[in-house]
Amino acid sequence: MIFFIPVFSVSISKNGRDKGLMIYGLIISLSIHLIKRKQVIKNIIMTTITDEYMKQMSATTKNFTLVILKKGPAFKMPDVFPVIWEHGRRNYALRADGLLSIVCPVSDNTEMAGIGIFNADVEETKKILEGDPAIKEGILVYEIHPTRSFPGDSLPK
Repeated sequence: MIFFIPVFSVSISKNGRDKGLMIYGLIISLSIHLIKRKQVIKNIIMTTITDEYMKQMSATTKNFTLVILKKGPAFKMPDVFPVIWEHGRRNYALRADGLLSIVCPVSDNTEMAGIGIFNADVEETKKILEGDPAIKEGILVYEIHPTRSFPGDSLPK
């Protein structure tokens, strides 16, 4: 869709002798790929989803495991940094091996330490977590939840 929005401006010099009408045209080009009909909710454009689409997409979901990390009883700043550094190194390795699909440290100074989505079932994820140095030392504790999502989903770039 292309919208033409005229913008008018009158310029007058200080001494009033030089009057000129300047007309500006502003062309806004919006290319919106409409796969489905759009609806507006609180100034957010959202795609309308049909029941058929939901059924089709739900059939493509896969089991994952959600982990919520919290600060444990041994979390004492700044003493935890060396262990947290190794915890981070381990997370990089788990990502590289395809086991930790999403990892998000939380840095808002609450009890929350992070979340992760594992490409493993609950039992395998528990075994992975029990080998984490920060969990072994009680610096971090975790909650674990089975979940489902769409293979290939990712965070926006």
